Amino acid sequence: MKGITLSTIALLALSSYAVAGGTIKPEPKEVVVEEIEESFGTVSGQFRSFYIDRTYTGILENNRNSLAAGGHIGYDTKSFSGLSFGFKAYGTYGFEIHGTPLTSSNYDPSLYGDDFDNYAFIGQAYINYAIGNTAFKIGRQRLDTPLAGADDARMLPNLFEAVVVSNTDIQDTTLIAAHVTKETVGTFGNVYGTAGALSLQSGYGLGYKLGTSGDFATMGEIALGEGTDTSGVSAVAAIYAKDGLKLQAWDYYAYDILNAIYLQADYKYDWLTASAQYINETDTGDALAGEVDSNYFAVKVAGKYENLSAYVAFSSTSSSDDTTMNGGIITPWGGMPAFTQGMVTRHQFFADTEATKVAATYKFAETGLDIKATAYYVSFDIGAENTYVEDTAWTAKESGFDIQYNPEQVKGLNLRFRANFPTDFKPGLDWSEYRFIVNYSF
Repeated sequence: MKGITLSTIALLALSSYAVAGGTIKPEPKEVVVEEIEESFGTVSGQFRSFYIDRTYTGILENNRNSLAAGGHIGYDTKSFSGLSFGFKAYGTYGFEIHGTPLTSSNYDPSLYGDDFDNYAFIGQAYINYAIGNTAFKIGRQRLDTPLAGADDARMLPNLFEAVVVSNTDIQDTTLIAAHVTKETVGTFGNVYGTAGALSLQSGYGLGYKLGTSGDFATMGEIALGEGTDTSGVSAVAAIYAKDGLKLQAWDYYAYDILNAIYLQADYKYDWLTASAQYINETDTGDALAGEVDSNYFAVKVAGKYENLSAYVAFSSTSSSDDTTMNGGIITPWGGMPAFTQGMVTRHQFFADTEATKVAATYKFAETGLDIKATAYYVSFDIGAENTYVEDTAWTAKESGFDIQYNPEQVKGLNLRFRANFPTDFKPGLDWSEYRFIVNYSF
């Protein structure tokens, strides 16, 4: 079990106090602190406590629940002639809240490292350099791109080793080029237990266990398992935004695995926003994942009236065409941009699948409090060519809600209550899940 840093201990004290209902009054920032930050850089981070409770019904009858505290803290130097440095330490500590063994039958594994480890590590360590309208970032870092991203859904996010270059010389346009060599998988990956079709098409590859608990593994190994020797993933992107229109195009070249193209268009006019997205994947080079030929398309229409906003989305994923990966969209590096994904059900990327989602959010501005509540429902019509339950077609459904409150008295504090209720996640498997999350960002 890896050591826990002082930042994690501080987090435990803060989160326990917040959960117990304590009142935290922010102290005014001292002038000397401002002067130090101006001269030497800034300290930032997020403390997080997370409780999750899931009760299975149907073909599995069981309850499991977990409580953990963790987060990250880091330091960025001041820029000297465009050059700066930064690092961030991450950690999670899970509490043994009931007198039962630490197994996935009793504790939810998505708040821990592999084998229910508590661990801490340096998750980011990077060099920034800016010259004119061009910026370089080299080293361990967080990525939030459509098909390679943090997927920060539990205690700790996915993090990467990469070189990223961005440029804004063209008006209203951002150009990006990146090469990614390694990844450490966040705690959410452990929810899958065993690598397979479900993990591969839900954000985690066949070898994601090699990159858990703060260890970095190559992008090839994360995708396809130990010993997979590739040159990583290169990506280029162009993003244009002006007058309510946003267009983005991404191309990810995973050497000897696949080439993935992601396109998205959003247009906002008055109270209405229309969006579309498209993913195409084909095998490349030595085709280490076998033949890949997959397409995904989705549309979304969203509207807003005063404090109420809502949207409806529809998606379709191609059938197999006798390809090795059965036509499903492969997402081994945490990217999960789909308009139709549920909170936990990510079946929209299964082969021969159509999904429909509706959601609505209301902001309770009239109360004078910063509270918003979201409710959603999503349905997945899954074809028999899926690789999760082979030769079986069925309809999976998920409903849920998400309530967030940002107390005015404590800047940076976010209190969150979430729940999801899947039915037939696989035929006959249902559950109800509740999450209580405290985030304090500074």
